[in-house]
Amino acid sequence: MIGGLVAGLALAEPQVAPAILHHTEVVQGALRYDTEYPAMNYSGEAKHNRVARLQERLEKGEAKLEFVPGRGYLDSLIKNLDIDPSSQLLVYSKTSLQSDFIRGATPRALYFNDDASVSWEDGAPLIEIAAMDSQLGPVFYSLQNHQDDPDHPGGQSHHGDSPRGFEREGSRCLNCHDRYGMMGGGVPIFVETSSLVDVGGLILKPDDVITVDDDTPIAQRWAGWYVTGHSGSQVHLGNIQVHSAKELDDLDRVRKTNLDSLEGLFDTKPYLTGKSDIVALMVLEHESTIYNMITRMRFRASKVKLENGQPSARDEHMEMAMSDKLLQSMLFVGAATLGDRITGSSGFDVWFQKQGPRDHAGRSLRELDLKTRLFKYPLSFLIYSPAFDALPDNMRSHVYQRLAQVLTGADTSSTFASVSAGDRKAILEILKDTKPEFLPYLKGTPPVARN
Repeated sequence: MIGGLVAGLALAEPQVAPAILHHTEVVQGALRYDTEYPAMNYSGEAKHNRVARLQERLEKGEAKLEFVPGRGYLDSLIKNLDIDPSSQLLVYSKTSLQSDFIRGATPRALYFNDDASVSWEDGAPLIEIAAMDSQLGPVFYSLQNHQDDPDHPGGQSHHGDSPRGFEREGSRCLNCHDRYGMMGGGVPIFVETSSLVDVGGLILKPDDVITVDDDTPIAQRWAGWYVTGHSGSQVHLGNIQVHSAKELDDLDRVRKTNLDSLEGLFDTKPYLTGKSDIVALMVLEHESTIYNMITRMRFRASKVKLENGQPSARDEHMEMAMSDKLLQSMLFVGAATLGDRITGSSGFDVWFQKQGPRDHAGRSLRELDLKTRLFKYPLSFLIYSPAFDALPDNMRSHVYQRLAQVLTGADTSSTFASVSAGDRKAILEILKDTKPEFLPYLKGTPPVARN
C-alpha cells in the first residue's frame, strides 16, 4: 500500500523497532469527562480503535515499526495503519502540539483513512495520531519519532533502536479537540479549521476562523492549508501565502487555485508526495462531521442512562432529535453544493473508491461524484463504520427506521427533498446487498433493543 520513498532523500538501512508500547490510558490524569460523563470512562484504556489493534499486533510480534532517517517511523506507521500516502494533506497554520515546526515553508503533513489520522512535522520529536474509538469517540496518541538515546530528552538507555511507544494524550490535545474547548459540557471532537495565516503560520484574522464541515461553502474552506487538484471556477482559501493582513484586502490577487503540485512553493522533498489533495480534504471533513455527531450522541446517552436509568420523555425526545440530525447529515441534507467539477491530483480518489462493500451491480457508497456534490450516492459510507454500529441501540434503530421511511418514499417531507427518487432507489438497493442489519427495518420488524 505504501508507495516509494521520495526521490532524492538520503536513506540508511531501516532499523526495526521492537514492539514496546506504553499502556494506552490517558497519562495526564483524570479529565473533566470523568466528572461529567463518568459512564464513558474516557480516561480509561482505549481498546476499540485502529491504534489499539496495532498495539496488539506489535506486542504479539505480528507487526514491526521501522525507523528510517528523515521521516523516522512515519512510513512504517501509516503502512501498519493501512493509510495510503495519497491521502497526504499539508497544513501550514500552527495547529498542533508542535506548532514551532510549522510554517508555510515546512507544513504539517496529515495522512488518514476511515478512522485514523497521522500527523508529522519535519524534524519534530513526536508523531501525533488521532483515532475514532467506537466506544470513546476521538482518542489521541503521540509516538516519539527518534531512535531512543540516553542523551536524547526522554530517551531510554536500553533497546537503543526502539521507539518509546504510543502514549495516550489527554488535556494538551483536548484543549483544542473539544466541542467547547474544555469549558464544560463538551465532548472530544475532530477539528478541521479554515483560518487565514501568514507565511509563518500565525492567524491573521482570529474572528474569521471557522470549523469546516459538510455544510461549509467551498469559498470559505482551506485557509491555512495547501490544496492541489482542480476546482474549476470555484474559488477557495487554500495556498494563500501572505506576510500581513493588509495583503488579504485583495484576495483575488493572492489566491492560488487549480494546482497540480506544490513543487515550487516550498521544498516538498521531505514529504511522501508533493500533493495536498482537494478530494482527500473533502472526505476528511465529511468523516469529522459524522464522527463528531456520533460522539455527542454516545456521550449524552451514557450520561442519561447513568443518571436516570431509563430516559425520560424529554430525554427520549432529545435523543431522537439527535438521531434525526445524524440521518440528515448522513444523507447530506444541507451539504454545500459544487459550482464546478472537482478533480484530485494525488490518486486518493482511486484508492478511496476501491475500499468498502459493493452491491451485486458493483455500486458503492464510496463512489465519488465531484460534479455537483461529493458522492454519487448521497448516503455516508460511514454507515458501515464500527462507530455507527456501536451507537446506542435506540438511536441506531431510530436512524434505520427513519432511513427506511425516506428510501421507500414513505417520508415525503421537505426535509429530504434534496434526495431524489433515483438516489433513494439506488441507495436502497445498495444497502439491501451490503448492510444486512438494515433489512428488518424495511420489513417493519426491527430487532428488540438491547439497551
